[in-house]
Amino acid sequence: MRKDMTWTRLVATFFGAGLLRPGPGTWGSVAALPVAWLLHMFGGFWALALGTAVVFLLGWWVTIQETRGLSDPDPSEIVIDEVAGMWLALWPVSLGAMSQDVPITALWPGWVVAFLAFRAFDIWKPGPVGLADRMHTPLGVMLDDIIAGALAAMVVAVFAVLAHGVMGV
Repeated sequence: MRKDMTWTRLVATFFGAGLLRPGPGTWGSVAALPVAWLLHMFGGFWALALGTAVVFLLGWWVTIQETRGLSDPDPSEIVIDEVAGMWLALWPVSLGAMSQDVPITALWPGWVVAFLAFRAFDIWKPGPVGLADRMHTPLGVMLDDIIAGALAAMVVAVFAVLAHGVMGV
């Protein structure tokens, strides 16, 4: 990966979060959280959903640019994929906060579950996550995290049903 800080590298590393060690993917996921909060504050769930789609498409494009000519199709510095996946994992939290007209920070257990589930699926790479990862293409770089984010969102939804529906918390 190029070492000069171009705008594509800035986006691919999510403003340098991907350059932090150890665990650049975890740092990228952590860096995604305050921006997700800002998007939600700006426009609720719909802003987060649109932001996720934009980051996915932009991330795919910058990953193409940043990996062109490299032997490694998925350098660890590229964490824009973690941002898209983390935001997708937070969709149930954002939608729940918006639909119940409560601050998104009030649903902090959902944030914790989203983060832990997303990181687990992204690291473990079960089933379709691993299949996308093995594509070894810029699209695969983005898709494995989107799938991990979708799986994490399902875990968040199940935990929300258990906490609010079954246990009545």
